[in-house]
Amino acid sequence: MFWDAEGVLFIDYLEKGKTITREYYSSLLTRLDEKIREKRPGLQKKKIVFYHYSAPAHKIVLTMEKLRALHYELLKQPPYSSDLAPSDFCLIPKLKLFVAGQRFSSNRKVIAAVEGYFADLTKNHYRDGIMALEHRWNKCISVKGDYVEKEK
Repeated sequence: MFWDAEGVLFIDYLEKGKTITREYYSSLLTRLDEKIREKRPGLQKKKIVFYHYSAPAHKIVLTMEKLRALHYELLKQPPYSSDLAPSDFCLIPKLKLFVAGQRFSSNRKVIAAVEGYFADLTKNHYRDGIMALEHRWNKCISVKGDYVEKEK
């Protein structure tokens, strides 16, 4: 899932049994760039600061080369900072509550429910999630990389 302070740019639904390889992730970045140009044309002339987790596919040479080719500036993160992932503290917990207890008869229905959920969130929700990253980042630095407890 790729999103910014205005909302979801696009979600890639990985097929069952597939894994995210370096080639797959590189193609995702190409698709992301296309979506940014389509949905945020004003960003074409601005510097894009990109944040992603430190998953293996994110750290390899092919990925780094792709980010440079797209002229994205990678936001550096402290080591062991998994609690700085905005999706994990801003979007996913409430999505889990939204789908809890529901049964879906097909992948298509799950995708429709997820996309409907994100479409119904306000711009403020996305903006607040990005703004919370700065707060959590500073907190992570102040506790020297220790776990940043969940906000209430």
